[in-house]
Amino acid sequence: MGKSELAIKLAQKLNGEIISADSMQVYREMDIGTAKPSQYEQELIPHHLIDIVDPNERFNVADYVRLAESKIEEIVARNRLPIIAGGTGLYINALFDGFLFPDSGADPTLRKQLQQQAKDVPDSLHKQLIEIDPESAKRLHPNDHRRIIRALEVYHTTGKTITELQSKMEVHERKYRPIFIGLNRERTKLYQRIETRVDQMIKMGLVNEVVDLLIKYPEQPTALQAIGYKEIALFLHGHLTLEEAIYVLKRDTRRYAKRQLSWFRRDKRIQWFDLDQTRIEVIINQIQSKIVELQAT
Repeated sequence: MGKSELAIKLAQKLNGEIISADSMQVYREMDIGTAKPSQYEQELIPHHLIDIVDPNERFNVADYVRLAESKIEEIVARNRLPIIAGGTGLYINALFDGFLFPDSGADPTLRKQLQQQAKDVPDSLHKQLIEIDPESAKRLHPNDHRRIIRALEVYHTTGKTITELQSKMEVHERKYRPIFIGLNRERTKLYQRIETRVDQMIKMGLVNEVVDLLIKYPEQPTALQAIGYKEIALFLHGHLTLEEAIYVLKRDTRRYAKRQLSWFRRDKRIQWFDLDQTRIEVIINQIQSKIVELQAT
């Protein structure tokens, strides 16, 4: 049982619909590696913001906030409960806390320069970010070139770091009164689940999924740099054996899970539940009680 399963049970109990907060599930044709809800699950409960852009299309946090706000309005208009489920912390914080985004778009010339720098001297981008925005640098893995490049772009085009922009929350414009729920497991069990899930993805056909994507999108757009895709791509290009690629994928997924937990642990609004010790029914009942309390105020 994980966040997706809980979201579905919660939606069934509370007449809800689910809005994904996963930065990779927005992409079509990337099903196995992003662990999207199955077709059965999506038919059981309406899911939103899944499969909305192609892998070679641009999609950023500002796009997410715009679409998520629209979906929330639609769901509420149907007298149903919007349930935001996912692990992309930046999307969730931006939606509820109103992070300010730079008005200017990406600078194509600057992006190409940074991408070339990433190829020539891979470690240099992260070192540059440490000097400019140490807080962002702590959150990002040195190999996460996509987000590092975006952070550097923001700084060079606006003169402000992403950390500065994120700190300027427009509290007076907050539209929602959310209930924040976090799910956790004992670290060893969490890592075991991660390794099992990776093995399942391989059995389900992750390699073939990446093959098809590389044929259709040979330029390897940003989406294909995601965990689960870049490792298999390295195998397909002959840089790793399949065994090595699976090892790296499991390792990087464990590291990503650790970073996710660190991100969310800073938010004191979140009520945490240990899934190894707490039954799902207990969690749902507590959420239901919180909703009643909010409605009474």
